[in-house]
Amino acid sequence: MAMTRTRDTERHTVVGGSATLYRLYDVGYEIDLPRAAELLPLPSPPRSRPRRAEAAALVTPKPPLTVELGSRTIEVDGSPLESQVSAAIFDFGVVSLRLRLCARPELSWSDFVHFGASLQGGLALRSICDPEIRGLLQALAPAVQRQAVAPVTEDYMVFRLATLRGAEGEPFIPPRLSSDALAGLLLNEARELSGPAKRELLPHRFAYTTLDYAALTWESALVIEPDGEDQDVEYVLEFANAQLLELRVFDAVLDAELPRMYDRIAEVRRKPYALFRPYRSLLNQLQTLVADTTEIVERVENALKVTDDVYLARVYSAALQIFRGDAWRRGIDRKLDIIRDTYTMLNAESQAARGEVMEFAILLLILGEILLTIFGRH
Repeated sequence: MAMTRTRDTERHTVVGGSATLYRLYDVGYEIDLPRAAELLPLPSPPRSRPRRAEAAALVTPKPPLTVELGSRTIEVDGSPLESQVSAAIFDFGVVSLRLRLCARPELSWSDFVHFGASLQGGLALRSICDPEIRGLLQALAPAVQRQAVAPVTEDYMVFRLATLRGAEGEPFIPPRLSSDALAGLLLNEARELSGPAKRELLPHRFAYTTLDYAALTWESALVIEPDGEDQDVEYVLEFANAQLLELRVFDAVLDAELPRMYDRIAEVRRKPYALFRPYRSLLNQLQTLVADTTEIVERVENALKVTDDVYLARVYSAALQIFRGDAWRRGIDRKLDIIRDTYTMLNAESQAARGEVMEFAILLLILGEILLTIFGRH
């Protein structure tokens, strides 16, 4: 039965197939979008929200700025292929580079799967995107606060089709795509998966009408949408990836900070004047770290708000679930709690040390008064 489904799928015709590769960078603490718009050559106007009527469920206080960076020729599977390069700039310090590559206007499903596999396995995305981000940051530098490119990046791929046709040229309803067909494209898996594996790896599939369709996985997604101007699913998926990147970056920052914090505490306690516990500098640093992390994480989480359970909101929520956004946030919260507890402990220890010094000073004063009283009689 699975063989029959696979052969049937291979006879489908993909119309208007393309792939967009995303590579997201954390480039600084914050980006001034109005200033960035002035610095960039003819940036596209930001979208206040996706264009669908049901997108009222999504609210974007500061929509990202989009800039077209031109075309580049990229070698794919041994052949040159032209790609359109653009970037989305988010106010919370993330830049998303996109490479859009178009397949032939019409090709079989198996050929489109081969096209996808060549991108997933053989494209040196880092070598293509890193020079682009360096050039873009040179132009953006005055608009970026605390500019520094984090070592953590995020990659994602979205396959897009205008429509599918059946074996006889008839329209094919996208939700009828089999799990085997989706596994071949999204998971780059040629082997037949077991039933439990299909349910676990491909559970997130959505359709708003009989013509559109979205299937999501950890590393890629398939979007079928006949309206070429409708990029709403890509919009929310890019937002979810940008939010995931920020959570990963600050999780890594806290991971690196905790051992340094413990080392600095141990260093202070080894000093001969440890009685006075000179923790002021360390306490200030910890307070700044907690404040900065809390502010940026809350800003990231509020960058796109879901107010109702409709198609795009469900796609967005599913993406956050797949990316394990809640788990990353819980990890950050645990580490912030450790830092807060350490701050409280050090602050209490510093106050206790100051109290000891004051008590010692008072004792010296009392002793001095006693001595003056005794020797002052003579």
